[in-house]
Amino acid sequence: MLNRGDYWQCGFVIPKGGFDQIQACGLASFREEVARLAPYLRERTDELKEWSDVKLLTVSVDRLRAWHRPGVLCIGDAAHAMSPVGGVGINLAVQDAVAAANILAPRFLGAGVSENDLHAVQRRREFPTRATQAMQVFIQDRVIGRVLGGTRTLSTPLLLRLAARMPFLTRVPARLIGLGFRPEHVRAPAAA
Repeated sequence: MLNRGDYWQCGFVIPKGGFDQIQACGLASFREEVARLAPYLRERTDELKEWSDVKLLTVSVDRLRAWHRPGVLCIGDAAHAMSPVGGVGINLAVQDAVAAANILAPRFLGAGVSENDLHAVQRRREFPTRATQAMQVFIQDRVIGRVLGGTRTLSTPLLLRLAARMPFLTRVPARLIGLGFRPEHVRAPAAA
């Protein structure tokens, strides 16, 4: 839940394409479902007076084929849309910026930036982006998708069962979420 000052924002995860079905059941049914999931909000669900009070955020995981054109470099969300799974979008955006600074700062101080230099940033950051997106899609399909779409009893995924038995394994996802597949460190020289 995020306090936006004059209103609160919260997420309600649904399967892709499921909003029409939720609307077909009616706003009263939606309010009741929110109250069931978050009983402390029961007295406030009447704040949802019409469907326009509910915003649908469609999540996509994609990326540009080329992150650059002469004179322009796209990084972060401009180059690759991330799922909110893991909350790693900002990590990748900052790492893209660090990689861009490391590669481009010396060029700016020298002869100038070429299109090859811009492409070097994409080459440096494309693998971590693809790998992170693949991890997000895996989690979306294998964990979140099963929870949202399942009517049968769910079992704990194998990786989580292994992590429960071997706690050192929890370091792997923690490192991938916190640092990413290719951590970046500032190496660009300070401008004279």
